[in-house]
Amino acid sequence: MKLILSDRALNISIDNSSDTIQYIDLTQLNISNCTGCFGCWTKTPGKCVIRDDAVKVYPYIAQSDTLLYISRIKYGGYDTVMKTMLERSIPVQQPFIRLVNGETHHVQRDVALKKATIIAYGDIGSGERDVFKKLVARNAYNMNFDSYQVLFVREKELEQTVRMEVSKWEK
Repeated sequence: MKLILSDRALNISIDNSSDTIQYIDLTQLNISNCTGCFGCWTKTPGKCVIRDDAVKVYPYIAQSDTLLYISRIKYGGYDTVMKTMLERSIPVQQPFIRLVNGETHHVQRDVALKKATIIAYGDIGSGERDVFKKLVARNAYNMNFDSYQVLFVREKELEQTVRMEVSKWEK
């Protein structure tokens, strides 16, 4: 499955009725902040104890083998709605630790290896670009990215860039 997760509404046509591509506009969902209770690891393993729309989204993140994350960049990181969703996807990980290239990372719960593209948009200076690239590189292990790329675009170029990336999936 392929997943498009966006922090803003996009004027693109995606048929969500198929199991091939899922498009989720996070601004249309009610997603609360993670409370850090770790109930998803101890009380209800693999399921967040907060019952909101995030529990519908993180299974798609786990199952997808191709990801397209679309986020405005704020202070070198994901903007609020995307960051909140990514933090709430911790149930796809187990509380156990594994060594990857000499570093400790979480063991995944039945999570597909992913080819990820992150489209970062906004007025992004070179310092913010560097910080964001490092953030994505550090997160790649825990997000189970087999490969990834980060594309920086201006907001006016965003939808065209999304269409171009999605068209690559059809080839």
